[in-house]
Formats: sequence, C-alpha cells, structure tokens
Amino acid sequence: MNPHVFPTTCGFFIITILIITHIPTSLGAIDEQYTNCSQNFQCANITNIGYPFWGGTRPQYCGHPRFGLNCTGDSPLITILTTTYRIFSMDTATRTLNVAREELWQNCWSSNIHNASLDTAHFNYAFDAKNVTFFYGCHRPSGGGLILTAFACTTNYTNSTFTMYATSNTMEYRNVSCNTSVLVQVNQRAAQALTDNTINVVEALDSGFGLQWEANDTNCERCVRSGGTCGSDSSASGSFVCYCSNQPSALTCNANQVTSTGGTDLKLKLVIGFSAGGGGIAILLITICCLRRPCTSIFNMGMALRKNKRVDEQNVEAFLKDCGSLAPKRYTFSDLHKLTNSFKDKLGRGGYGDVYKGKLSDGHLVAVKILSETKGNGEDFINEVASISRTSHVNVVALMGFCYESNRRALIYDFMAKGSLDKFLYNECDLELRTLYQIAVGTARGLEYLHRGCNTRIVHFDIKPQNILLDEDFCPKISDFGLAKLCQRKQSIISMTGARGTAGYIAPEVFSRAFGGVSHKSDVYSYGMLVLEMTGVREKVGEAQTSEIHFSEQIYEHLEHGRDLKLRGVNSTEEEETARKMILVGLWCIQTNPFDRPPMGRVVEMLEGSLQLLQIPPKPILFSSASHDSLGQDSSKSLSLANNVLDMSKGSLQSL
Repeated sequence: MNPHVFPTTCGFFIITILIITHIPTSLGAIDEQYTNCSQNFQCANITNIGYPFWGGTRPQYCGHPRFGLNCTGDSPLITILTTTYRIFSMDTATRTLNVAREELWQNCWSSNIHNASLDTAHFNYAFDAKNVTFFYGCHRPSGGGLILTAFACTTNYTNSTFTMYATSNTMEYRNVSCNTSVLVQVNQRAAQALTDNTINVVEALDSGFGLQWEANDTNCERCVRSGGTCGSDSSASGSFVCYCSNQPSALTCNANQVTSTGGTDLKLKLVIGFSAGGGGIAILLITICCLRRPCTSIFNMGMALRKNKRVDEQNVEAFLKDCGSLAPKRYTFSDLHKLTNSFKDKLGRGGYGDVYKGKLSDGHLVAVKILSETKGNGEDFINEVASISRTSHVNVVALMGFCYESNRRALIYDFMAKGSLDKFLYNECDLELRTLYQIAVGTARGLEYLHRGCNTRIVHFDIKPQNILLDEDFCPKISDFGLAKLCQRKQSIISMTGARGTAGYIAPEVFSRAFGGVSHKSDVYSYGMLVLEMTGVREKVGEAQTSEIHFSEQIYEHLEHGRDLKLRGVNSTEEEETARKMILVGLWCIQTNPFDRPPMGRVVEMLEGSLQLLQIPPKPILFSSASHDSLGQDSSKSLSLANNVLDMSKGSLQSL
C-alpha cells in the first residue's frame, strides 16, 4: 500500500471528527417563542430586561401578566393594582425595583392621589421603604404656632388651608385638623432627610423607594438551568411556561426528549443514527491511522489545536449558561461588519482597541469596541462582559452584546452622543459648572450602585475621565470594566496581585498594602481625583516645588483661609459654593487611609447636601510636612514610597 495514503487518510479523519462533533442536537426548526423570549429587551432608558417583564416590542408570553411595562416615556412605567409607578432602575440579582409613584412624580399633589395597595402575591416593599403621611387641607387654629413640617403644594383647597407631612402614621401637631391624609412611601435616607429638614417633599418623592418582586422565580431558575427560557401562557393566571428550543414545556426542557404522542422524536433518531454511523467510521479511521507514526503526530496536533479552541469556547458557553435568559446577545464578526457598515465610522482609539459607530437592525445606535489584545483564554474578556451584564442603572453604560470568535473579541455598547468626559476637561472646556456638578453626582450614584446596589459588589479599578461617557443630555455613564473585580457584598478586602488602574487615579493601597487593604474604597480615591480634576483647580493652584508637597497642600491653604479660588466658570456666590463643595468632597475621597474615605452613598449625600455641613478634611498623611514624624520608625522608607505614589498622581494631574 502506498504510504502516502496514510497522511491523506488521517487528514480526512480529522475533518470527519470535527464535522461529527459539530452535528447539531436538533435538526428541526427552533421554536419561535423560545427565540423571541431568549433575548432581553430595552424599555425606555433601562436595558437588559428579561423575565418576568414584558412590554414594548417584547410579547406578553415572554413575561408574567402582572409585569407589563409601558415603554413610551423616558422611564418605564408599571401598574400594580390601581397605582402606576415610574421605574428608575432594576436589579435582577436581588429582584428589586427602585420606583416612585407616577402621579406624584415631580409634584406633591394630584387629584388622583390615594393610598396605594400592593399585589402582595408578587410584590413587597424593600427593607429601605419608609412610610410618610401627607395631610391635605389642614387648618391651624388662630394663634397657632409654626408648623415645621408644612410645605407648599398646589391643591384644590382654599388659601386658608395648608399641607403637612409626618414621618409616622399619626399627626404630630395638636389642634390641627385636616380634610384628608394619604400614606406614601420614600426610601429610608429620604425619610431621614425630611426629618432633618435638609430636602423638600418633592425631592423625597422623586428619590424613589424599593419594591421586591416574585414571579415563579424557582421554576424560572430550573428552566434556565435546563437550557430553556421563561415565559407564561395567555391565561389570566399567568401559568409558568418553560420555552425550549424545539417546543414549550411545563417546567424544564429535560422532559422534551419525548414527543407529545409518546414516541421518540424522529429528529432525535436521526441525530442518534448519524452519530452512531460517524462513530463507526471514526473507529475504523483511528485503527488505520495509528498504524503509521506520521499520521499519529498529525492527529495529535489537530486534537491539541481543537482542545485549545474548546477551552475558549467553554468559557463563553459557561458564562452564557450561568446568565441564562439574562445573558447579553452574542454577535458574530460578520454581524459586526454589517452593523458598522464595514467599520466605516471610527469614533476613536483607546488603550484596548478601536471604537466604531454602528446601528442595530432596529435602528438603535451603538458603539463597537474591537479589542486588540487577544492573549489568554478569554477570562479577562468574559470578566468584563459578566461585570457589565450584571448591571442596570442610568449611570452605568449599557452592554448591548459581545462578539467572541477565536482571537476576535468585541463589545457592543449603547452609543453615547457626547463621547467621554476627558475631551471636555483636557481641551477647551465649555461645560458650565452646574453641568460638571451634575456629572459628578451622576458618576457617584453609578459607583454607589456598583458597590452596593448589585447583589455582587463590582469594584471598577479604573475611574478616570476617559471612562465616563456622556449621552446627549450630558448624563454620565461609567464604562470600561476591563479591570473590574467582582466580590461578595460582605467582602471588605480584595485579594489581588499587582497594581491595576491608571497613573494619577490609583489609590495608594493598590501600589502597596502598607497603606491598607484594597477594597471598594480604592474606587472612592479614584473618584476623588476625578472630581478635583473636574473643578479645574489645576488652573489656579501651581505645581508643588518638592515631591513631598502634594497639590492638595495649596488647595488646603485656600480653603482654610477662605480665599476665593476663582476657578473657571465660577461667576457667582452659588457657583463658588458648588465648587468648594466639590473640592471638599474630592479631598475627603483621597484620604490616605482607606477607612477615612466615605462610602459612595455618603459621597452622594455630601454633594447634594449643604456646604455649611461639610468640614475641611484632615490633610492626608502622605502630603503633610510632618510626614517624617508621623510615619514612625520606617519613616524614610514609607516616605520614599509615598513620594512614588505622588509622582504617579502627578502623572495625570499636572499643574495641580
């Protein structure tokens, strides 16, 4: 026999094996309901919404009848019994909605106001929801004292009456009579702020409160684990249905091995037949090929290549299976060619690749980031996809999908019309201070959500102007989760090797554990540096002359002596107070000891609160002229390390 036949036969064998292993598990058509319900949808400004919700372009059978959404406005609306709520955000991990009553949105009076009732079979108030009683049409007896909780509100009562509130269910003032009272809900922080008289009633109502939902969640989890997607039948009871790739099922897809007539599915027989026949051919070819060593080496090489490819694919498949129906959509590279018009419109280039403008089939604009770094088995890439897919918040960028094909990897984000914040800071900044302040508040809310709003805490590790994207209304969105780490909410210290982040924004403890453990407080430090840069203090405060004196030294000099910083865009007393507030918050956030930095929830409160309530924070020990005495026996060594941290900080914040 010709020996050259064996390598050829082996090549045929390898191709045959690859074909056999790619025989699909079902030769029939994919069930239409399974296809429609497998994809998450967007409703108004919230993305990645799945079961039990439906509405807009998503059919009712993909959700539960009691969870229909109105998607026509700027925020989704849901009606529970007789009350309509505006949804600000939703957390699928904890099954929690942050909502406010629609009739009281940006108003404290409505002719339709009533005591709300919950569908307790499917909804319950979250732990932070607090009751506040509003009293309308109240009368004060002549000579009565000042009603501290009275507030201005348009009602249909006469000028002789007023409205008031109580943070308990009973009126807190004697000799006051009111025509009607209504019980409303706010979050715990807003209720406390009302008690402290630091916010008004409308602000308290607009801050929302938590609602937790329940809708056949146990059955849905079983369905997703079996490879199906969740939905319901068309009856008013909304009986649960598990949609599988070939047909619906009552609970899971494991029961779909048998047809409704009781016999084995003909399509399954075909698959078994092809597999058995292919297996026989494979055994014959293995016997022939293994008689010759050249063929064996070719076979081993082919199988090794296939094994490496399968490791990558298994990482992706494991991630998609873990996410179930909540997984982001996966695109092929040819899909990216179509939606970007062959990568025609390039938006920019970042440290990890090029970004192109694209358009989905429904006309939705997206930004497609083609990653240039393709080393490793894809764990970092899947980490970024997993981090963003767990989020749903107005101040966190929405992931529309991803592409993973061998060494080709891409992320598809919601398109941000104004680009990133850095182009407004490093070029000629034409943003008003009020806009910068709102960007700072929005970014803080986004970080608070990542640290506390998710069931799994997400630490970003790369907060900087380039990673704050702005939509057409300058609403900030935190982006680029390539360095993020996921940890349990109760986990305070993060174990990791090496520093991560961008020079100028990295917390000291990320460089050296001598400054403390790495935690979500490392993000707080980066945020503080970001806010200080946003205020424009670098245009007023000169660069330090020695490496031991940090830029904050000169800021403290201005603040402690009450000097006018005369920052850009500051033309009034109100703007001066806003700038000082941002600077004070920034200084609190960059404290050397992580425990001295406020959590992001407190940062939001400080930004939205009164300037008079903010104290000047202590000077970070790194930057104090007394550093040598404070650092103890190893002062020179610690000070040297401190100076290295300062040099890294100055790398981005030049002239501060």
